[in-house]
Amino acid sequence: MNTFGSSLSRVAVIGNYLPRQCGIATFTTDLCESIVAQYPDLTCLALPVNDRPDGYAYPDRVRFEIAQNDITSYQRAADFLNMNNIEVVCLQHEYGIFGGPAGSHILALLRELRMPVVTTLHTILKEPDPHQRTVMLELIQLSDLLVVMSRRGAEFLRQIYGAPAEKIVFIHHGIPEVPFVDPNFYKDQFGVQGKIVLLTFGLLSPNKGIEYVIEALPAVLEKFPNVVYIVLGATHPHVALREGESYRLRLERLARARKVDRHVIFHNRFVSLEELTEFIGAADIYLTPYLNRAQIVSGTLAYTVGMGKAVVSTPYWYAEELLEDGRGLLVPFRDPSALAERIRALLEHDGERHAMRKRAWLLGREMIWPRVARQYVEVFERARELRATHPRPAFAAVTLEQRPLDLPPLKLDHLRTLTDGTGVLQHAIFTVPNYNEGYTTDDNARALALAVLLEQVGEHFPLAPRYLGFLWHAYNSAVGRFRNFLAYNRDWLEEVGSEDCHGRALWALGLVLGRSQNAGLRGPAARLFDQALPATLEFTSPRAWAFVLIGVDEYLRLFSGDRAAQNAREVLAERLLELYRRNRSPDWRWFEDIVAYDNATLPHALLVAGRGMGRKDMEEAALEALSWLAEVQRAGGDHFVPIGSNGFYRRNGERARFDQQPLDAHAMVSACLEAWRLTGDSGWQKEAQRAFEWFLGRNDLGLPLYDAATGGCRDGLHPDRVNQNEGAESTLSFLMALLEMTMAAGVIDAAKAPLAATAACT
Repeated sequence: MNTFGSSLSRVAVIGNYLPRQCGIATFTTDLCESIVAQYPDLTCLALPVNDRPDGYAYPDRVRFEIAQNDITSYQRAADFLNMNNIEVVCLQHEYGIFGGPAGSHILALLRELRMPVVTTLHTILKEPDPHQRTVMLELIQLSDLLVVMSRRGAEFLRQIYGAPAEKIVFIHHGIPEVPFVDPNFYKDQFGVQGKIVLLTFGLLSPNKGIEYVIEALPAVLEKFPNVVYIVLGATHPHVALREGESYRLRLERLARARKVDRHVIFHNRFVSLEELTEFIGAADIYLTPYLNRAQIVSGTLAYTVGMGKAVVSTPYWYAEELLEDGRGLLVPFRDPSALAERIRALLEHDGERHAMRKRAWLLGREMIWPRVARQYVEVFERARELRATHPRPAFAAVTLEQRPLDLPPLKLDHLRTLTDGTGVLQHAIFTVPNYNEGYTTDDNARALALAVLLEQVGEHFPLAPRYLGFLWHAYNSAVGRFRNFLAYNRDWLEEVGSEDCHGRALWALGLVLGRSQNAGLRGPAARLFDQALPATLEFTSPRAWAFVLIGVDEYLRLFSGDRAAQNAREVLAERLLELYRRNRSPDWRWFEDIVAYDNATLPHALLVAGRGMGRKDMEEAALEALSWLAEVQRAGGDHFVPIGSNGFYRRNGERARFDQQPLDAHAMVSACLEAWRLTGDSGWQKEAQRAFEWFLGRNDLGLPLYDAATGGCRDGLHPDRVNQNEGAESTLSFLMALLEMTMAAGVIDAAKAPLAATAACT
């Protein structure tokens, strides 16, 4: 083997690593090993990201492991790289492998690095959500060079994200170097000698479209009865954790139903590279019937094209590019008839199939790992030269205005303490659960909502089914309403709970249906939501209307065609707007003659309803009311002062200063972040931060309500002290505010990054 020299001596690659089973792990491992094989004097360290606490049995090349959802782990990784004389860092970027909203935790690492960064982009989205866009924008800013594996990817970076063309480098996805051989050479190893072999490989998940190949097989077998279809690969670990083997079993049932089960082979393993090349070698035709057009690169397709296989694929972006110039055939998505037609055509015309194979194999000579590894090292050297001519300061002087938000670590200890086999208990004596007070639907709804937010930031929280089970038990189907208070002996203390409790339950159920990926939660939540929604049209409580509106907004994210939900939103939003108009005056911009509890929820609900319905009048009224409330809750000062529960605040009366409640701080955080997302006005982000800091001691007494030892929150602020009890309402209010601030921080910090870079360079 030829080896090469480089001016570099130490590089590090960040990304998943084998034996973790995923495409990024395979790519990162192959890249590191290929670089070392070509450049024996170059040290290549690997820093993988762990998606489970016990990690993996990594090889010696792995020198530091990053915990996916622990942002401090990313910061420690940056320290490790800075202290170990790493000359270039190569990041393998895919949103889903890093913690935080849209994988934003990786930015905490990159911001601290002193050496050049070369980022390989495995996903480049044409229509990113706000979090994904802002993470990508900062990633572009923090990277010295960007590697793409398709021409379309380079186009997206320039046109959608404004990346400078000079930062973008095209390098093919690497593939193993294998000779151009006849498929029959390998077939006897798998017991398919004398057969025509169709192959699909990769980690199994429902977006692979394998069911359409099975649907196509009867038509293929009519003409070629000796065809076998091999599906190679284990179920994706994350899919297996969430859904088990349901997709594979569904495919097996389909094969039996179509009477092709004698022609389908499932090889349920994550195979080694050597085994993989032999499987590919045995294939006459490779199939990628993927369902999602928005795929910018595919390692499986790169392997098979580069190894000279005839390919039939759906027209996702990477396939369109790699299979052009006669290197493969494209078929429409979800079209078994077209698949069967193309497969039969290739099998009927040997000359055309072999010419296609040859064209693909010739392109593959540009994709083999030795060549790709040399191109990467050339890019690393170029990045170091660019940094030498355009140095960045080792320390960037970042003002408080530009600095990322300082948020406490997430700690769920006290919530677990308050949760038993029934649900979350409503009260505590100091930090000890108070069994005498039992449970409420209010608090279990809050806990269920929190569980969905935890899922969004990648935290596995196994108590969600318990909280949903409580709501299921609380629903009284005889009257179509939720009960609220449950004694510790599990006796209900009422047949019908408050309207507010019913509204909060619908809010949590809507959150499950709009955001959770857990099918086990979504099924029961959908039934409850459907049964519980009609009663809300008779409600008279404005806060109940508000909770329902927020829940319906979440629900309609995915079920926008549901007329019953649309109607409920229209009716309740009109009532809330009319209430505001009826009570509003120049000096009292509020919905009622009293500012009471959970206040910011009212403008929050009107804001999301207005956005969803395209009603600017609702949005304007909501923003006006929220601005007025923010001013009232500053009480002439600079810190957040929620309306006290000892009398509240009546029109033309004196506002109660105490007792101040955590649920009001959370309501303000949530509403202000919604206003910020809608308007882009950073003033709303500052109001959210002001309200959140009330928990941390920026309040009338200068005392924290957040308990750093337990992760709980004290029950309120009295005129002379903090209430030391840590009940469910206060603890859940704090935890939800923390999670919402955390999710927003990924966007906020990315927006600030260009400002910080400018400040550092001036």
